[in-house]
Amino acid sequence: MRYVDLAVIVVYLAGITWFGARFRSGQTSLRDYFLGGRTAPWWAISLSIVSAETSTLTIVGTPALAFAGNMGFLQIVLGYLLARIVISILFLPQYFRGEMFTAYELMRRRFGERIRKLTASIFLVTRALAEGVRVFAVSLVISIVLGTGEMASIALIVALTLFYTFEGGMTAVIWTDVVQMSLYVIGAVVSFFVILHKIPGGWAHVAAVAGAAHKFAIFDFRFAFNMDFFSRTYSFWAGVAGGCFLTTATHGTDQLMVQRLLSARSERDSRAALMASWVVILIQFTLFLLIGILLFVYYGDMHLAAPAHPDRLYPEFIWNNLPTGVAGLLIAAILAAAMANLSAALNALSSTIVVDFLHGGSVRLARGATLVWGLILLAIAIGARHSKSVLEAGLTIGSIPAGALLGVFLLGVLTKKPREKAAMAGVAAGLTAVLLVSFETPIAWTWYVLIGTVVTFLVGLAASVGQASRPVLRRESERTAAQPD
Repeated sequence: MRYVDLAVIVVYLAGITWFGARFRSGQTSLRDYFLGGRTAPWWAISLSIVSAETSTLTIVGTPALAFAGNMGFLQIVLGYLLARIVISILFLPQYFRGEMFTAYELMRRRFGERIRKLTASIFLVTRALAEGVRVFAVSLVISIVLGTGEMASIALIVALTLFYTFEGGMTAVIWTDVVQMSLYVIGAVVSFFVILHKIPGGWAHVAAVAGAAHKFAIFDFRFAFNMDFFSRTYSFWAGVAGGCFLTTATHGTDQLMVQRLLSARSERDSRAALMASWVVILIQFTLFLLIGILLFVYYGDMHLAAPAHPDRLYPEFIWNNLPTGVAGLLIAAILAAAMANLSAALNALSSTIVVDFLHGGSVRLARGATLVWGLILLAIAIGARHSKSVLEAGLTIGSIPAGALLGVFLLGVLTKKPREKAAMAGVAAGLTAVLLVSFETPIAWTWYVLIGTVVTFLVGLAASVGQASRPVLRRESERTAAQPD
């Protein structure tokens, strides 16, 4: 047992929990608890977006993708940029018309209460499942550090994160995200150079070996309208379409991200935070993919066998090969990503329950909801131990309902005629279509959101035939009605 490394990890966990809990005194209303009082600067929100977008799945899963394949995952990141442009044009102006607490209030204004609760319910179920997988990813790291797979290690992380989220609300989420995101990026940079130093011949040798193995390949422009084309997860077409539609859905309709955008001081700050976050995401994914390539060369040179579970590759290397103290710092960085994402999910799930189902309440009620969701996510994490790839498992779960949510949001923003029943028919059709595709075909998850969006939008339009037009958004008096305190 390496006590110096464990001491570093323990000090970090205690320090970040204390730091987050310090924001308790500023939580006097739901606006403070769920939107941070809309006082955070745009750059902090930008880093918080990145922190929520990347998580432990990225840190442990992305190097494994490059180790086994190449840098094709970056094709999806190109779609992320297009999505941010779409969100800035279509959704942000709607979200900043009056004060909103959740994304699904927009659906109430446009269609009515039932579609608001339907979309909110979809978010609650799928976010809880996806976040459970992310929490499970922590066990891969903890089991390496402690030499045990016991779920007690997950419970510790959940309990600490729950404590400061419970106390500090969205303000704690944003500022701990800034600290934790900075830590795991610094940790990744350190690990990159440490691994490179361990490879005889340095970068020149890495470039020669990885280049011969086509590890630096990014783009796959092959196009053919057949099942093989749609079953390839990382192609240029799947990446741009899948990345664009998935991110438009997650960042434009998912409360986990929308809550951050709503926390900005103005629509302009929100847009700046969203666009700046893409630059950081691009750098971050590139860094973790390059780490996977370095590990590929290192394992080949040393004639080492890769771990049975590919997602153990990076954390196992860190713990077994890096100097004392540095290993503890990098493991703490991975835990930082897990805690950052978990805190964001807890606050988003809590806000959706309190605002969209209970129609407001007190900070005490919001904290109670946060506690309940912490226990739910812990239970889901314990049941998520059979995932082959935690990164792809999380992305797949999130992609199944995202198309239906994006489709109905686009139906509300871009059309005037469809009413609530037509919107609900579209959502039902979109979810059904994607579930059939995911279970009955080999089509890759990168296409799920596009399929769900198109089906939801078209069925919603078709179901509105014969209906009278209604305003795109309700009157201001209706918008402000039933707003939470």
